[in-house]
Amino acid sequence: MVARAADFTDLLLQRGEELVDREAFRFVRERDVEPGTPRPVGGAPLDSAPVSYGELDRAAKRIASWLQQGDPVGQRVVVCHGGNAGFLPAFLGCLYAGAIPVPAPAPSVGRQAADRLAGILRDSAARFVLTDSAHGPAVSQLIAAIGRPEVLCLATDRPGVGDPDAWRRPASRPGEPAFLQYTSGSVGEPKGVVVTHANLLANQRAIQLALGTGAHTRLGGWLPFHHDMGLVGQLLHPLFLGSSAALLPALSFAKLPVRWLQMIGQFGVSVSGAPDFAFDLCARRVTDEQLSTLDLSGWEVAVSGAETVRAATLEAFAHRFAPAGLRPQALRAGYGMAEATLLVASGPAGLGTARRTVQPAAPTAQPAAPAGEQVAPVGVTVAPARPGEAARTVVPAGRLVAGTEALIVDPQSLRPLPDGEVGEIWLRGAGVAQGYWNRVAESAEAFHALPAPAGGEARPDREPGAARSGGYLRTGDLGCLTEDGLVVAGRIKELLIVAGRNLYPQDIEQQVQRLSVLFGAAAAFSVEADRDQVVVVQEVRTTGRDAEAELPALATAVQRCVAEEFDVAAENVLLVRPGTVRRTTSGKLRRTALRQLFLDGGIQPLHAVVTTEMRQLVASAAGAPAPLD
Repeated sequence: MVARAADFTDLLLQRGEELVDREAFRFVRERDVEPGTPRPVGGAPLDSAPVSYGELDRAAKRIASWLQQGDPVGQRVVVCHGGNAGFLPAFLGCLYAGAIPVPAPAPSVGRQAADRLAGILRDSAARFVLTDSAHGPAVSQLIAAIGRPEVLCLATDRPGVGDPDAWRRPASRPGEPAFLQYTSGSVGEPKGVVVTHANLLANQRAIQLALGTGAHTRLGGWLPFHHDMGLVGQLLHPLFLGSSAALLPALSFAKLPVRWLQMIGQFGVSVSGAPDFAFDLCARRVTDEQLSTLDLSGWEVAVSGAETVRAATLEAFAHRFAPAGLRPQALRAGYGMAEATLLVASGPAGLGTARRTVQPAAPTAQPAAPAGEQVAPVGVTVAPARPGEAARTVVPAGRLVAGTEALIVDPQSLRPLPDGEVGEIWLRGAGVAQGYWNRVAESAEAFHALPAPAGGEARPDREPGAARSGGYLRTGDLGCLTEDGLVVAGRIKELLIVAGRNLYPQDIEQQVQRLSVLFGAAAAFSVEADRDQVVVVQEVRTTGRDAEAELPALATAVQRCVAEEFDVAAENVLLVRPGTVRRTTSGKLRRTALRQLFLDGGIQPLHAVVTTEMRQLVASAAGAPAPLD
């Protein structure tokens, strides 16, 4: 049941009027267990609090009426609640008031969330902050600390806030911003993507067509709502469809990954997705006893997205949970980003059987350069594996969603590349956002790129209305087009160029992690010292003197592995404590941030093998005489 609406707010209001008694969401939580009562397998039993469309509509109008006392139309409102139940009516209340909601993490014990919230407050120039009573004092202190006393902060769970009967319907704003979605910051400073109501509606329709969702679909997930996959895919898509969703707190998944799978079975979730690391975590950590309690037979669409999709992860997950009724056909890859609202491409049902092998391109396959010009090809192609040559297997992201067009472009010469050759992925379409908030130059460079006229023209639009007159979005991702759809190979900023070779950090990380059961997360990057050198930061779960005594041998094993598998020297290996490798809130590795932390001398390793040149470089940057000892 997808209604016609002038903007997303109009659609929400229709839902509130037409589906008053229908369940919209179930906020899942663990039930309290009586002291002395044995905890069942997997922890306390799951409970839920259902919320109807009518209840949600009234709660949103109550908050909107409070905002309307301060002329909120077009103003940015940061929404940072600690729980799902509080975030939802606050976000919708902003839309009901004609304001622009800005999802952000609530401040927590660690500094990362507080620093990110402070950055969002500064960059968005928000006038209001909506939060809950538990986080209100910390948010107020943060507002004062960054020198923004004019920002009004409201705990939306306080009694007596607003009056739904005093709410006034704002004018429709299809071409205006619906919300600002701040990027994950995995390869740079987070920026506010301006997603209009038209972008949002177009991408929601595309998601529906790609996944086959409808009013009958029960969605579910645990991703935080300040992440685009959590917000657009798990919170707003059910509202678009007029369906329902079960929502688990991200912290519950982090503490006990089996909770996600228990929720899917217990509450009849048929569509749910997460990043690759979540599937991997479940495959490794769910015990046989926990597995025996699961029922995943109703899980129809399981999307792996938000980071590199690994074939080995999908296979391990499918094999591990087949006894629980999981069908391999449910698993599929997805590719998306905040700059395109969310979904860009979606793979077919199954385990990505149409896999592709990425390997160095033969010299004859490189494009010829016109006289007087230099072409710097990325240097890899997608082709059947050749015996004796380095290669990697990737899972195609799948077909582009309706209304979206892709162009593969050499990132240096800006020339379009033929199918099968890897270059930068450029996008345009109805779901591609308008740019970054208050960043004119960066928006022009990233969202309005045009390919070089020589060497090929842009492809004609595949869908009516797909083209945007302002050019293409430069994604910063490497990939190619094949008969199986879009293949994503990595990120340009994270590509390692060592001794004239192009290497994907994901390949090094995955190969290294197979060496030892003690190994956790890993990150690989390059640093220019006397030359480009590879650095591998590998978490190690040490459990006493015996494990610590193994560290030198483990470091040597890492170096040998990289040399043998990739024919380059990993001269710098840092074995570190768990939690050192930085991730975004959605689980993406923050290799760029970790590289800077390394250069600043901010990593304290358990054991390190570092070249003299790198040691001197880090010492100079950090102002320390002997780092990494």
